[in-house]
Amino acid sequence: MAAYGLYTHIQSNKRRSIALLIGLFLLVYVLVFAGALVAEVMSVGDAPLDYLIQAALRDLIIAAPFTTLGAILWILIAYKFHQSMIDAMTGATEVSRTDEPRLYNLLENLCISRGITMPKLRIADDDALNAFATGLNEKQYSITVTRGLIGALNDQELEAVLGHELTHIRNGDVRMLVIALVIAGVISFFGELVFRIFFQNAFYGGFGRRRSSNSDDKKGGGAVIAIVIAIALIVVAWVLSIVIRFALSRQREYLADSGSVELTKNPDAMISALRKIENRGELASANSAVMEMCIDNPRVGFANIFDTHPSVDKRVAALVQYAGGHDPGPLAIEAPEAPAQIPGEAPPPGPWSDPAPDSGKPFLPGEPPIGGKGPWG
Repeated sequence: MAAYGLYTHIQSNKRRSIALLIGLFLLVYVLVFAGALVAEVMSVGDAPLDYLIQAALRDLIIAAPFTTLGAILWILIAYKFHQSMIDAMTGATEVSRTDEPRLYNLLENLCISRGITMPKLRIADDDALNAFATGLNEKQYSITVTRGLIGALNDQELEAVLGHELTHIRNGDVRMLVIALVIAGVISFFGELVFRIFFQNAFYGGFGRRRSSNSDDKKGGGAVIAIVIAIALIVVAWVLSIVIRFALSRQREYLADSGSVELTKNPDAMISALRKIENRGELASANSAVMEMCIDNPRVGFANIFDTHPSVDKRVAALVQYAGGHDPGPLAIEAPEAPAQIPGEAPPPGPWSDPAPDSGKPFLPGEPPIGGKGPWG
């Protein structure tokens, strides 16, 4: 397994980040061309296909500066406010050493041991067992841990989880995932916009009237094909945006697990943490994009094709094989012990307890302390 901070892996992620940014602009332009094609069909009618395509290309050239500005604005908004959006969704708040000394000290010790700039620490008030890292640069990097995870894991296991997330930051995985989410957002927005324009026009009959008025034009016949091409381009762009998100290799989770072991020198802690988190990480308020950034994403797709994370069994098996850990198997989390006294309920009477308030009798023992009658009995 790759070592923590592997240089080649970091460089590979940087190249992928640049490729994702280029892909962002290309996919947006594809969607704008598809929208222009639909708009030409609705405005011109059943014209020849080559005319519609040329007109759509002219529209694309005219719209290109505005499209570029819009995409840049989208990126700037995501760059500036993505953490606020995620916090609003998960209910996470930033904490300091005073707020959470146990968690803060564990993270600080890991960062000091490797000379890593310490990311911000956040806690999500959720019973799920999960954690994730966010940010695009050193000033923005942040690690969020759920309240349920803090309560269920011991110090060694928490340290392993924090090491896992630090490895994601060090290897550039976090930056890649955020960029991928920006791409998905842009594609979803433009794709939905084009579909709404097309179907609303079709619903109100505008497209149909224009087609019927030109149906006798022998040079026509390109409108239907143009619409099919436009829809196909939108679908392809949407699928590519999903592929880009899932193309961020699932190997990153294996690498982060191994990086945590390299940091903590404790493979058993990483294994037991994964076993406790297994199938308990579903964040009720988080969407699929946030779940992709978590240490475990229990959501699965059809035949595991769209799984964003390898299974816990595979991750544990890799740690056992390459790091020498021991697999305890699925672990049950112990429920907290019941309190000796139920709130609002009186404690059981003892030998020196006051009499029950409704007994109406003074405190007297049921029998003499010494059997039989005494000299004054």
